[in-house]
Amino acid sequence: MQRLLITLVILLLGACAGTQQPAEFSLSHQQEHSTVWPALPEIPRFQYLGQLTGESNFKHPQREVGGGRRLLGWLTGLQTDTPETLILRRPQSGMVDAGTQRIYVTDSGLGAVVVFDELAGKLDLWQQADQDESFAAPVAIVRISPDEVLVSDAKLGRIVRLSNTGTPQGSIDAENLLRPAGMAFDAVEDRIYVADSAAHNIKVFSPQGTLVDVLGEPGVEPGQFNTPTHLTLNGEQLIVSDSLNARVQVLTLEGSFVQVIGKRGLYVGNLVRPKGVAADQDGNVYIVESLFDHLLIFDTNGQLLLSIGGSGTAVGQFYLPAGLWIDHRDRIFLADMHNGRVIVLQYLGSS
Repeated sequence: MQRLLITLVILLLGACAGTQQPAEFSLSHQQEHSTVWPALPEIPRFQYLGQLTGESNFKHPQREVGGGRRLLGWLTGLQTDTPETLILRRPQSGMVDAGTQRIYVTDSGLGAVVVFDELAGKLDLWQQADQDESFAAPVAIVRISPDEVLVSDAKLGRIVRLSNTGTPQGSIDAENLLRPAGMAFDAVEDRIYVADSAAHNIKVFSPQGTLVDVLGEPGVEPGQFNTPTHLTLNGEQLIVSDSLNARVQVLTLEGSFVQVIGKRGLYVGNLVRPKGVAADQDGNVYIVESLFDHLLIFDTNGQLLLSIGGSGTAVGQFYLPAGLWIDHRDRIFLADMHNGRVIVLQYLGSS
C-alpha cells in the first residue's frame, strides 16, 4: 500500500512540474511608488519604483495541487515542508545585465550572489567561489564577456570568475590583492579596475588576469587613497569612493587626478563615509553617504543637486547603505544594506 501511495506521489508531482508556470517578477511596492524627488511643485527628477527583497518579488501562479501535495504528504509521511524563504540580508552591490534582464545582487550576509531572473521568473543563489569554498564577503560584480562575470570577495582576497550559470571558473591573480572591493570594467580597453581597500590603491588587470597597472598609493593628497571601497566609470574617467579620506576622487583611466567631489563635514551634502558611486546618462555623479544614510547627486562640476535619504525604513530612508548601480533603463539601484533590501528609483531626466 505504501509503495502504491509513493508511486502516486511521484506521478502527481511530475505532472505538477510539467505544468508549472513561471513566476511573475515585480518590484515589491505599495502606494509609495508615486513618491518623487524633489517634491512637487518642483519638477520631479526621480521616482520611487519599489524594492528588491528576495522571493517576495516573484508572484507564483495559483496551483490546485498545493492541497493535494499536502494530503499526499500526510498519507505517506513524506516531508512536504516548504524551504526557508530566500530574502536579502546584507546586500552590498550589484549590476543589471541588459541582455538577459537579470539583476545580480551581492550579499555578504548570505555569502552569495542573488540573481533576480525576470524572464525566467525565478530567484537563484550562487554561493560557490570554487569547488570547495563558498563566498565569504562578496562585494562587486561585473560582466567582462557574454559568458563570464567577475565577483570580488573582500574576505577571500580574490576575484572569482563565474559562468552564466554561476559555476566557478577560477580566479584572478589573488597574489596581488589584499582586500578587493569595488570593480569596474572598461570594455574599450579591456581593463578591469579593482579597488583594493587594504592596499589603498586601484589595481588594473587584463581580462586574462594579468596585473597591468597600479593607480595611487596610501595618503591624503590628490591621487592618493585611504581605504577605497567602490568605483565606477563615467566615460573616460574613473570615479573612486575614497572612503576614509571622506571624499570621492575623479581620475583619468591612467590614474591622473582630475577633481574631488564632495567634502568632509556634518551637514547634508557633506561626506563622512562615502561608499557606492555611479553616473547617469547626463554625467551626474551619485554618491552613497553611508554614515548619514543619504544618496547625494552632484553635477559634472561637483555641485550638489539633490539629496535623498535620512535614517529609517520608510520610502526614501536608508540604514547604512552600501553599493550603487544604474542600468540601461536609467533605473538607480541602491543597496540599503542594514535594511536588507535594494531600493530602486527611476531617473526621469534633466529636461
